[in-house]
Amino acid sequence: MNQIRHFAFRRGPSFGGDLRAAFDHVFGSDISAQSTPAESAWAPRVDIREEEGRFLILADVPGVDLADIEIQMDRNVLSIKGERKAYSSQTEGTYARVERVTGGFRRSFTLPDSADADGITASGRHGVLEIAIPKKAQSAPRRIAINAAG
Repeated sequence: MNQIRHFAFRRGPSFGGDLRAAFDHVFGSDISAQSTPAESAWAPRVDIREEEGRFLILADVPGVDLADIEIQMDRNVLSIKGERKAYSSQTEGTYARVERVTGGFRRSFTLPDSADADGITASGRHGVLEIAIPKKAQSAPRRIAINAAG
């Protein structure tokens, strides 16, 4: 007896997108950014490196005039603030796609007590801002002699 059996396959629920959204909600989609979207439209990506005699911050700021960037140090918090202005073209036409974000940004970093605020220097080229923060000279422990009177 030949019987034809019909099988129905059901696709199980897909959690990929929902799970990613849940993780992004709890942990944030970018844990390296210090600025929140409410503060700025975009934030430059940075690399922070500790070398023997200094800390070095490298920030990607393409399209930002270095003269328009403001760097401040207050109570061991280094702040970088600037703005990428919108590109204006004299040619007519409409954009088919716009991906480059414009507007202001602000990044802040808490530096260790060993950072020397008075010696901070900044330079930049090729769209990369370099901030060098020297370390304070380490004071060696000093032995204090006790004067015995008597």
